[in-house]
Amino acid sequence: MPMFDEGGDLRESRRQQPETLRLRAVMPVIAVADLERSLTWYREILGFAVAEEARSEGRLTAVQLKAGKVRFLLRQDPEGRSHRRRSHAVSLLCASRQDVDKLAAAIQVRGGRVEAAPGASHSGRDFTVVDPDGLRISIFWRPSA
Repeated sequence: MPMFDEGGDLRESRRQQPETLRLRAVMPVIAVADLERSLTWYREILGFAVAEEARSEGRLTAVQLKAGKVRFLLRQDPEGRSHRRRSHAVSLLCASRQDVDKLAAAIQVRGGRVEAAPGASHSGRDFTVVDPDGLRISIFWRPSA
């Protein structure tokens, strides 16, 4: 892809050739056993807001949630079960500029269970919560995050 300098002249691209994958965001798709229960947990316990809802035949089938620049997509497992109960192969690591000690305390006040209390980690602080289907979500803060 041609690159131009501030004067509009063509300049050589510094990107690796052939081009490698470059992404701008990621939105995890989380299959849940009970969409209404999970939606309530993500909104009331973690503090996500609803960005979009998907319905089929009048029934809620998926919800896109947002928290700052991050989006999660919750979708109802068609068989009403959670695949994560059997495996912890995937967890989410979320960066925040907020005080994680205050975030963890607020989550506990709202009825959430903090699995790993805020503590020092990798030049910052983090804590872990577990969603209703067993997905581990760690929230961390680092001075450069």
